Amino acid sequence: MTKNDDVRENESGRPSHVEIDGVRLKLAQPFSSPGQWIGQREILSQLLACWISLDEADLPLTPRLVGSPGVGKTQLAIAAALAQQRPLYIYQCTADTRPEDLLVTPVLSQHGEISYHASPLVTAMVCGGVCVLDEGNRMNEKSWASLAPLLDNRRYVESIVAGITIHADREFRAAVTMNQDESTFEIPDYIMSRLQPTLSVGFPSKQDEMAILQYHLPFAEPEMLAMTVEFLQRSHELKLDFSPRDGINLLRFALKRIAQDPTHPVGRDQAWQEALEKCLGDEAVDLESLAQRRRRTLGGDAVPLGLADLFFDPDDPMHPDRDELDQIDDLDDDDDDIEY
Repeated sequence: MTKNDDVRENESGRPSHVEIDGVRLKLAQPFSSPGQWIGQREILSQLLACWISLDEADLPLTPRLVGSPGVGKTQLAIAAALAQQRPLYIYQCTADTRPEDLLVTPVLSQHGEISYHASPLVTAMVCGGVCVLDEGNRMNEKSWASLAPLLDNRRYVESIVAGITIHADREFRAAVTMNQDESTFEIPDYIMSRLQPTLSVGFPSKQDEMAILQYHLPFAEPEMLAMTVEFLQRSHELKLDFSPRDGINLLRFALKRIAQDPTHPVGRDQAWQEALEKCLGDEAVDLESLAQRRRRTLGGDAVPLGLADLFFDPDDPMHPDRDELDQIDDLDDDDDDIEY
């Protein structure tokens, strides 16, 4: 802790308070988790490489971890922090996150005085730990702007609330997770250029997915584990977004239903099917039909526009390609008649 004034430790040996430029900050507690990263060792190695410093003049990178919800982006960052034996702090980003939420928050103490609480991010900066900005693309540009100097070679933040500048310890590391869905903000280019490289977290292989389910549900029967893995693997093949997290929740509910009333046991297949519908929706029962509908929604079956489409409506009898359009409609109707 090179540029901050005074650090005080609690009973666990972790810093509890730090004084910077005469302002006393209460620090956040680190996150602890017994979880581990299973499979996909290459992307773990890539993340760890981002945090290496090769020279006094070399700074660590701040990568963004992208992928579908539930594939384990946060768990990957947790595993990397454990591998480097650094204290870990996680900040959950939301659409209404303010700059002061990210940095220092004033709190009215029981004695009627204002005390200043450091966020998990600032605590990681002071303690030389790892901070994971979870679901960073849910955060607005104003909040991202407050982190711009931290994410380049300046390595500091300015708290307007506390009136201080906080420099990051040399050992401070960070990563940002981002979900690939529609309920997110577009991050400005000047921030994206600071969040490099992009590490894509994909769906696990069949063996890894089985190992993940067995790790989280060691009491589950092999048959039910196999049913869930087969379902997930089929959904991955069809480019659907059902994740290991979905499989874990599905299986947990099915097992609870089976154990609910020993005098009237529910069959394994019946409980699993019910859990599938309740956890993932009725449409998950028929993956092929769901995948086909998703493709059509995303324009996968769209017919390319020609010059005539600029002047004629597709249903116009005068459309020069009317006969070809009718044939395409007939083929689509035939596809709808097929049962999956």
